[in-house]
Amino acid sequence: MSATGPERKPLSARSATTNEVTSGQQRVRVVVAERNPLVISALREMLECDGRFELLGAVQSGKQLLELAVNTKFDVAVIGWRLADMDGADVLAEVQSRKLDMRITVFSNDHDIGILKQCVRLGAQGYCFQFDDPHIIFETILAVAYGRICIPYIDINKVNDTPLAQLTVRERELLAVLSDGWTNLQIATRTGISENTVKYHLKNLYDKLDVRNRAMAVALYSSEKRRTPRLPVG
Repeated sequence: MSATGPERKPLSARSATTNEVTSGQQRVRVVVAERNPLVISALREMLECDGRFELLGAVQSGKQLLELAVNTKFDVAVIGWRLADMDGADVLAEVQSRKLDMRITVFSNDHDIGILKQCVRLGAQGYCFQFDDPHIIFETILAVAYGRICIPYIDINKVNDTPLAQLTVRERELLAVLSDGWTNLQIATRTGISENTVKYHLKNLYDKLDVRNRAMAVALYSSEKRRTPRLPVG
């Protein structure tokens, strides 16, 4: 999927054109959620120097942002991937669960393509990096405010790929019983295979998930299961 929205052209963060708002044009109302005070300060200065935006507030936790969404009218929330109490995926999942009318741009300092895929799956409308030029950040926020989706290039056919997507049905079943607390002996007894065979399957499972042990595999499984959006019934 290529980024949609206005063409991204070089634009100075302090250019005269950005400090002027067309007569009658309403500024885009923005709130920022980011745990790092230095990042908040930089975003505040950038947005306040650009006449197209109005910064309504900045918070450091997902809980504060969700509360703000209920009590404050704004156009776009710019959120960091790691907040004080939760990460961006948790926030996006909560927005879906609570059916909040909130348009979100994720402002990430991590170049992990897996995070981008996760944000797309969970409904983020915009995505940019903290090391992007200011004009890219501005244009992403504007595109999202105007009802578009603006993200870096990503192969749409692979957007639903997760670490669990590559597992076989049997491996998924194995991961599920691990999360239920089954020991190797219990798995062997109930499936009719030897403990050594169970250990062999677990090693393959860990290799596919790129984890080192049972605890990490279960944590990954629980995280993916919790964040998978639930489809409405009926």
